[in-house]
Amino acid sequence: MSKRSKEPEVVGREVLEKAGLNVKELIDKLVAAVAAEFTTYYYYTILRMHLTGMEGEGLKEIAEDARLEDRLHFELMTPRIYELGGQIPNDIRKFADLAACPDAYLPKDWKDPKNILEVLLKAEQCAIRVWTDVCSMTLGKDPRTYDLAQRILQEEVEHEAWFLELLYGRPSGHFRRRFPGEGPRSSRFPGSS
Repeated sequence: MSKRSKEPEVVGREVLEKAGLNVKELIDKLVAAVAAEFTTYYYYTILRMHLTGMEGEGLKEIAEDARLEDRLHFELMTPRIYELGGQIPNDIRKFADLAACPDAYLPKDWKDPKNILEVLLKAEQCAIRVWTDVCSMTLGKDPRTYDLAQRILQEEVEHEAWFLELLYGRPSGHFRRRFPGEGPRSSRFPGSS
């Protein structure tokens, strides 16, 4: 087996660069976005565990859906980073430090579920901003990344609406998932049962 002296031609990246997309900048933004999804999944695990008592118990299912869908968002977009010639850090500590959103820490007064809902809401609002940036960056230049990002964005907007409904009594149109973490827009096979 001979060693290759040059990098392989990657047409999938070449066409994006010809369309005017800064692929390195996109990769950096995607790594930060999936790091935020991954760390949010981690923190949502802790937050969900602390939704206790009669009121908290009723909120666990919604927090669980958001938690599992954030993991799905991480899994959906990470392969795209590698397709573009990027990678996520091998060290999880470095990876977490790259997250585009602040950590969703458990609030000190966690026994009031509203305090946890505030943390969940802020995390979703940050995710909306991040995925909107990715969509804006890729619109008309990178249809594959745009498609994945806009599906994630739709679910993040829905998550924000859930938490706004719970905190402020604002109708959200929330519907029950067929199974926890279904990700109706970001699953690998949307619309399948």
